[in-house]
Amino acid sequence: MSSRVLTVPNIISGTRLLLVPVFAVLVGQGHDAWALVVVAASGASDWLDGVLARRMHQVTRLGQMLDPAADRLFILVTLLALAWRDVVPVWLVLVLVVRDVVLAVMLVVLARAGFAPLPVHMAGKAGTFALLYAFPLLLLSEWPAPVGAVAGVLGWACALWGVGLYWFAGALYLAQAASVLGARTRAA
Repeated sequence: MSSRVLTVPNIISGTRLLLVPVFAVLVGQGHDAWALVVVAASGASDWLDGVLARRMHQVTRLGQMLDPAADRLFILVTLLALAWRDVVPVWLVLVLVVRDVVLAVMLVVLARAGFAPLPVHMAGKAGTFALLYAFPLLLLSEWPAPVGAVAGVLGWACALWGVGLYWFAGALYLAQAASVLGARTRAA
């Protein structure tokens, strides 16, 4: 793993972070078509930066922080924007934010104990992927039928599947953290 900062994948992740406020403004002003373009570009860049980091041997410590930070921020801003427009209910926002807060506390506990962040599970990636698919579909659900009707069904299917995977991955992370911390305690 490299400590380099200026790599192609890091530039892509940084650009994705810069797209978050652009998306928020577009959704807030009702420019749904452009917001969909931005969220689609963000989703594609999320996949691309990971592939390039591995293929170009440019996996970096910064990239391992930037990529999930961009994902979490995009999810949060998208959720808030969709809730503000009454596209999604507030309970969906709370369910996802609570999971991220729990894991943030876990990361602090691990860091204080001298441990690095835990490796990402495939369930977490799949949950994030499903949620990042759900949100543009839910935004499209506001369009007239038949596009809106089909997008609504697909969007809610992805959202509910994503929430389930998101929490399943959260449980895996908590179990892994407990195991790591427990092993240190037993060794001491």
